[in-house]
Order: sequence, then structure tokens, then C-alpha cells
Amino acid sequence: MLLSQGPQFKGKASKRLHVMAKPIGAACNIDCTYCYYLSKQDLLEYKKGCSPKMDDDMLEAYVRQYIEAQNTPEIIFSWQGGEPTMLGLEYFERIVELQKKYQPEGIQISNDLQTNGTLLNDKWCAFLAKNNFLVGLSIDGPEMLHNAYRTNRAGKGTFKQVMEAVELLHKHQVKFATLTCVNNLTSQNPLEMYRFLRDEVRSPQMQFIPIVEQKTFRTTAPQKWQPEEQPKQGDKRLIPGNANSVVEPWCVSDQAWGNFLIAIFDEWVRNDLGKVFVQYFEASLEAWMGRRNPLCTLSDLCGKGLAMEPNGDVFTCDHYVYPEYKIGNIHHQKLDDMAYGPKQQEFGFGKSRTLTSQCQGCDYKFACHGECPKNRFIKTRNGEEGLNYLCAGWHKFFSHVDKSMAYILRKTGHPVAHGKYSDAEMRKHYQAQMAPSYQTKF
Repeated sequence: MLLSQGPQFKGKASKRLHVMAKPIGAACNIDCTYCYYLSKQDLLEYKKGCSPKMDDDMLEAYVRQYIEAQNTPEIIFSWQGGEPTMLGLEYFERIVELQKKYQPEGIQISNDLQTNGTLLNDKWCAFLAKNNFLVGLSIDGPEMLHNAYRTNRAGKGTFKQVMEAVELLHKHQVKFATLTCVNNLTSQNPLEMYRFLRDEVRSPQMQFIPIVEQKTFRTTAPQKWQPEEQPKQGDKRLIPGNANSVVEPWCVSDQAWGNFLIAIFDEWVRNDLGKVFVQYFEASLEAWMGRRNPLCTLSDLCGKGLAMEPNGDVFTCDHYVYPEYKIGNIHHQKLDDMAYGPKQQEFGFGKSRTLTSQCQGCDYKFACHGECPKNRFIKTRNGEEGLNYLCAGWHKFFSHVDKSMAYILRKTGHPVAHGKYSDAEMRKHYQAQMAPSYQTKF
């Protein structure tokens, strides 16, 4: 398709890209056991020239390039880490100042900030509210569950500080979403987790993140695994904590992931539909409706979220910040050239092109598309490489919610494009029921 035939904005082809900027890199003030990013300090050789802080010249170059690379009514900046609030409030005031300097007329600029919440105070929250930041707050549930893995450098839990941040966010009416990591412990307590976020935190939007890491993740990039690290589906080496397991003991298991989602979905659909926003459930409704899933992990394409380190190095994805997946540096290449370049396109389309035959024949391919490629480190039972570690759990969840998804969509006047209760399947069933019988009885 020609660019001129695609979506237009201001008389030109619409261009949108998304970068997860890490202005402080992997530096963090707490020490979560399961963090996949703390190890980047060694992997990316921070001590050999990669500053733990994006300096003012680099920050200005990034803000300018990011704005110039897009042609869309809204431009969204994402700030992550490590812990970005360690940079201080003045740093983010400078960010807003630079955004206003380069903001095109008629274009809205928005920001989201991922934080553990421990450094937030009244001044921070007043700033976030005034400048319309969306805050992603990491919290793993009630105190005992949260403190199991989310500890400070002294090994003490961070729950009380995070709950203080919750109250500050509500007090200043800051837009926020909760990000909850589903690990070997939290996965066993789904309703306790959900009800706490709903009733105590009063979370406006819940995001659940399955914690999945191989034991080699600190040094080995995704898709660079050795054959012996890729057991077949059902192998006991895939059970977290089991002898010779290939995954870290704090990971969620495939079955536990499915059970976790099912338990929360059943509670949500009975009591909270239309009142509580759970990202996975809302996104799945989009998929059942026939639309592209808005979440990159469940969409057919990948590569829409680049990651940038403090020194300007750009990587294909936040979960692919390894030397093998570096695609350039904003000192030497333009952001849009990297985002739309052949290397990134190959990475993005590779998600659908490398699906196993088991995935290709799955009834719920439309809802999952093999999930995140960084989790595709197991083999099918037939020995084919490239199956997702969470496959069994996702399939269990999708099978369970299929009928409910169709019911919700029909009750709200939307089409049901997929699933065993789709409009097409229901028409076939109805026609078969109504067809006259020509059998003759003797």
C-alpha cells in the first residue's frame, strides 16, 4: 500500500512511534528480586561510558527527534527505568519545558511515568497532576505479597511507602494505573490480589504482568538460547522451583497464570464489569470483536515499542535490551529511520512469521498470536521450537472466557468476530437447527 493511501494527518501520511526512554537507565533505589532490568548495568557496560543519567544535551536531542519523527494529533512520551524519579523533580520540569519548546501547533503532548512510588511526595504529585502525567505505579498486592520480592537495598519491604504514594495520587487526582507482577506467590492468591487493588488501592486501571525469565536471562538474549535450554511443553524442567528447572524459582508457571486470570475474570464479570478496568480483559474483548489487540504482547505484530538507554542507544524492545538487538544511537541515526528501518521491520514481522504449527492451528490464535516472543523458549510436544512458555495458561484462560466474551459483546451491541460462539458459528448452528429433514422413515 502506498503511504498516500494510508491514514493522513495535516495532508501527510500519519506517522506514530513509541519509545520507552530510560533517562536513568537501570539505576534504581530498590532491589526487586525478579527485576529483569537491574542486570543491564553489567550487560551494557555502564561503567565503560554509558552514563546513568541522560544529560541535558542528550535529553533535548531526544525530545526534539521524538517530536519531529511523528505526524499524529497526539505524541506520547514514556519515561521508565530503573527508577526515573531518582532524577528529581527539576529534571522532569526540564522535560516539560523542552516539550513545549518543540511542540508543533495543534499537537497534544502527553507523558506517562513508570515508578515504584517510594519517592513521590506532595510536590511531585502536584507537578504530575498539573502536567497531566499518567503514572504507572508498581504494587504487588497486600503487604505480605508485595514485600516478598519488592524490597529496598536493606532487604526491607516497600509496601508502606507505596501505599503512601497511592494516597498522594488520589489526593492530587493524578491519573494512574497499577502494574502488578504475577509471580510464583501472587499467582496463588488471585482474588486477594484483585480485591485489594479494587477496594484498598482503588485502582483506576489494573495491569497484570506475568513474571517469566529463564535462569540465563542476565546474559543470554531472547532467541539466542541453546537447545538444551528449551524443554518440550509439559516437561518438569519448566516448573519454577523444580529440580533442574530452566526458569527462575520466582516465575509464574503456565498453569498458574491461566488459573490466576480465570479467577479474577470470574469475579470481574460477575461484579465489576463496566466499573473496573482490567487491561487484559478489555484488550481481549477487542480481539473477540475482530479488532487488532491493542497490547503488543497479544497483537500479531511486534516492534512498536523501542527502548532507549541514557547514552542514546536504541534497542528493538524493552525486553530485548541486549547488544544483539541494538539498532542504533540517536547521535548517529534519526529515531524514525531506526523505528521504520529494515532491522526493526524484520523484528516486528518476525513475531507472526515464526509461529509454530501448533499456534497456527490454535482456535485462539486471534487472541494471542503466540504472545511475547521473549517467552517463546520451549518446544511443542512434537519438538518444534518457538512455543511460548505461557501457552497452556493462555489457552486455558481463552477457552474459559470464550462464551462470556461473546455474551458481553452481544449485550453491548458489538459483533462477535471470533471464538466458538462467533456470529458466523452461531449462524451455522441456527441454520443446521432450522434445516428441514429429508430423511424418510419406514
